[in-house]
Amino acid sequence: MSKVVRVRARLGALVRRVWPAVRGDAGMVTSEYAVGIIAAVAFAAVLYKVLTSGQVSSELQDIVKRALGVRM
Repeated sequence: MSKVVRVRARLGALVRRVWPAVRGDAGMVTSEYAVGIIAAVAFAAVLYKVLTSGQVSSELQDIVKRALGVRM
């Protein structure tokens, strides 16, 4: 068997082995998108509530004031 034939055979075997993985699921289905969006919105709502709470808001303002008051 010539070298070209062996290389072609090995390349063909590699393509046959890899091709199903390449052709597989390329993304999420609609229901997965819906669940992902609901989770993202819920996380955003919790984060908004935490960041706008009194104590966290005052701590963030103090951090900004200290950062702006630093002499360089």
